[in-house]
Amino acid sequence: MPSIRLYPFVHLLALVAVGAWPGAAGAQVQLRCEGTLLEARGSAEQERPTRRLSFSLSLEAESATADGALQSLQERLAAVRTALQGQQVEELRVTSPSTWRRDADRNRPAAVTANLQVSGRLAPQRLQSLIREVGALPGVRLAPVGTEADRGLDGAVRRQLLRGAYQDALAQARDVAAAVGLSKLNPLEVQLDGNELRPMLMRAAAADAAPPFDPAELALPKDRLSLTVRFCAR
Repeated sequence: MPSIRLYPFVHLLALVAVGAWPGAAGAQVQLRCEGTLLEARGSAEQERPTRRLSFSLSLEAESATADGALQSLQERLAAVRTALQGQQVEELRVTSPSTWRRDADRNRPAAVTANLQVSGRLAPQRLQSLIREVGALPGVRLAPVGTEADRGLDGAVRRQLLRGAYQDALAQARDVAAAVGLSKLNPLEVQLDGNELRPMLMRAAAADAAPPFDPAELALPKDRLSLTVRFCAR
């Protein structure tokens, strides 16, 4: 939501500039405003093409003993590795296994369950085979996939978002300034809010999609940026 603050008849504004120049952290800067101080919060967002998908899965095996469960888990992991290699997976990560004992109940005897997590990245066109081939293996439970943009374009996207967010704040400040009979705006301070460029991983549960599984139906990655600008209006 647009945010505007109005401070009438501010003559001297004390600001803290952090990182504005080398060694400036914590420096006290005096900025003069012989008019009215306006504070506006602007934001911008941009969808980007999907470059690759991030995925994760849990792998589980069960046996009467811990050794048996771990042995079965190791065999299932070998099958998963082979299938993922065929999908040309990048940055494959496998966690260390963990075990827990399930007590006997009315329908099942006691057993030990071993599990671990596998994650990686792959090309969008591999989504169908990931679900059909890897997701169908024994003990595999696929989590929703995430879409990722080309990180090599982060710099250009960040500059574009900065311009868009500043223009948004400027437009809001101009509207308020005009409403109180002011016409000239001089920017005094720009403060980026939180993470400057934060990719939004839009997730879609593959298990809920109707076959064939089409990566084009997944939500696109989205970057957002917001900033706060203080203007001196006269």
